[in-house]
Amino acid sequence: MRERAKRLLLIAAGWLCVALGLLGAVLPVLPTTPFLLVALWAFARSSDRFHDWLFHHRLLGPPLQRWEKYRVIPRHTKAIALTAMVASMTWVIGFTDTPWPLIAAMGLGMGSGAGYILTKPSRPPRCEG
Repeated sequence: MRERAKRLLLIAAGWLCVALGLLGAVLPVLPTTPFLLVALWAFARSSDRFHDWLFHHRLLGPPLQRWEKYRVIPRHTKAIALTAMVASMTWVIGFTDTPWPLIAAMGLGMGSGAGYILTKPSRPPRCEG
C-alpha cells in the first residue's frame, strides 16, 4: 500500500507540474521548462505511460529531449529567465518593505540560479563528420 501511495503522489505531482508548466507558457513570470522537467522526473518514477507521453509530446517534448541529451538552455530562454529575476528583485527592493535579510537570501538564490543558467550551453554541439 505504501508503494501505491508513493506512486499516486508522484503522478499527482507530475500532473500539477505539467499544469504549472502550461501556465508558464502563457504567463511571463512563471517558468515552463523547469516545471516540465520536474513532471518528467515524477513520471519517470511513477508511470512509464505518462513519462513517454510527455517526453515525446509534439510541443512539450523537444525542450525536454534537448535538455536530456545536451543540457541545453536556449539563449531566448536564458534572457527571459534572467529578465524575470532582475524584474522580481527590482520589484521587491523598490516596492515592498521586505526585510534586508530576506532580500539578501532572495538575491543569493537568484544569483545561484542565474549562475547555473549561464553555465549551460545555448545550443547543442555541432556534429563533426
